[in-house]
Amino acid sequence: QVQLVESGGGLVQPEGSLRLSCAASGSIRSINAMGWYRQAPGKQRELVATINSGGTTNYAASVKGRFTISNDNAKNTVYLQMNSLKPEDTAVYYCSADILPVATIRLMRYWGQGTQVTVSS
Repeated sequence: QVQLVESGGGLVQPEGSLRLSCAASGSIRSINAMGWYRQAPGKQRELVATINSGGTTNYAASVKGRFTISNDNAKNTVYLQMNSLKPEDTAVYYCSADILPVATIRLMRYWGQGTQVTVSS
């Protein structure tokens, strides 16, 4: 069993900041990459940022320069620092992780339960 537990969402004013955290736990052999996706009402889920175990990052154009993804491999945790937030950043943010579980030899993608981020004055 593998679980991803997110925290850090909430309500923030435009130009404010929030930090999301996501910790993976359970029968984990290794983690290949972790990331954040978001889904706004009426829209498809979209990639926000990813980071692999070597520290290579990838960002959506809409958040580049405002959001920073980082990880702590020892804690199986990924973070998303969000600065200069805009109303259009409002969405449910989901953590993802590409994990090799102990019981298998196949990489599997896991998802967190989602955390709401609302940017509004």
